[in-house]
This record gives sequence, C-alpha cells and structure tokens, in this order.
Amino acid sequence: MSAEILKLSDYRRIDDAAENEIDLMTAVDVAIRDLHEILMFWGSESARQRTQECEQTLRRAYLKSVGGQSDWRL
Repeated sequence: MSAEILKLSDYRRIDDAAENEIDLMTAVDVAIRDLHEILMFWGSESARQRTQECEQTLRRAYLKSVGGQSDWRL
C-alpha cells in the first residue's frame, strides 16, 4: 500500500484554478499538515503568508464543495 503525500504548497498561487482544483477533504488534510509547519515559524512573515495561502486554498475548496453558494462573509 502506498499513499501520495500532498503538500498545500502544491496548490498555492495557482493561475489556472480549474486545472488544479482540490477537493475539500484533501484541502483539509494538507492544511492540517501545513498549519503544523506554520506553527514552527509563528510570527514570521513567511508564516503569515502561508497562513493566508492556506485560508485561500481552503476557501476555494469549500466553495467548490457547496457549488459556489455560501453565506460565508469575512
């Protein structure tokens, strides 16, 4: 048995989001691992940037999973 290890960085700064879509479960899985790495560098500019990228990836996957309809407002 083998598993492909995905990193959230594989889905960052995607110019063609339709070509590189990520499903919600995969987004949550890789975000948990990415957030663990972010905590190791908490307070740095790179941690802040990675946190924003993580949020954007999760938001994109969430909106895809609900068909683009959401009352979610930030």
